Amino acid sequence: MHRGSEGEPLPGEVKVSVVLKVMIIVIAAAVLYLYAIMPRLFHRPDFSIFKTKLFAHRGLFDNASDAPENSQAAFRKAVGKGFGIELDVHLSRDGIPVVFHDFKLKRMTGLTGNVEDYTAADLAGVRLAGSGETIPTLEEALSVVQGKVPLIIEIKSENLNMDICRRTDDILRRYQGQYCIESFNPFVLLWYRMNRRGVLRGQLSDHFTGYPENRHSVRMGPALILQNLLLDFLSRPDFVAYNCKYQGNLSRRLCRRLFGGRAAAWVVQSREQLRKASRNFDIFIFDSFIPQ
Repeated sequence: MHRGSEGEPLPGEVKVSVVLKVMIIVIAAAVLYLYAIMPRLFHRPDFSIFKTKLFAHRGLFDNASDAPENSQAAFRKAVGKGFGIELDVHLSRDGIPVVFHDFKLKRMTGLTGNVEDYTAADLAGVRLAGSGETIPTLEEALSVVQGKVPLIIEIKSENLNMDICRRTDDILRRYQGQYCIESFNPFVLLWYRMNRRGVLRGQLSDHFTGYPENRHSVRMGPALILQNLLLDFLSRPDFVAYNCKYQGNLSRRLCRRLFGGRAAAWVVQSREQLRKASRNFDIFIFDSFIPQ
């Protein structure tokens, strides 16, 4: 090996050394990235629930009708059409799983405050979107479906308190129909990974960096992490449910194409969106139209 006059490496050797170090760093980063986004690969549960491809978002609803979102009437309509159902679960103040989408009650009921500020009995008297329907408990919703169609149950949680998982699971253990769970909160999925490995679990995600409240703020970092599924190493989901407008997200595509994870599209709102999503997703959560 040739050395300089004082034993220094020649310029060509320095360049090779730098290139090797950069390559090692790039390869290590790629391996860590793939490890982070990897879905569950072994001991996967039964995927037969997804023989049903179409899931009615919050039931087959119309908020200007007598069957508003997440109502028993909307669930009955979905069952009647043979569609699977996606629904949302919160905990009431007294720890009862109830079916409602927003954290705040205002949009659908006109009331102030959050779901968790009211008891289940209080919520049972609250009318949805001016209809005759009220906020059902999870048990009431399940009694409507009775296992006739599969369910995607979104657990609504914005913190590390997993009491909602325990209480929801207590009810679902007694349910005879097919269901899976999903959540934007990866710690919900971690709870299921640790406690109920046989339950199919899905990571919800979206283009969070496009939200106005996340731009130019300390929330941009977490938004990037969640948007790109970088906490999947905690939850090891069986499927990823992604906003169908952003189906090109690299992490989402790798989970499906490279690792064989299932992919759910939300929310598909037209036949044209359904046609476009059909190339890149396996399951479709829809509203605002009736798929043929």
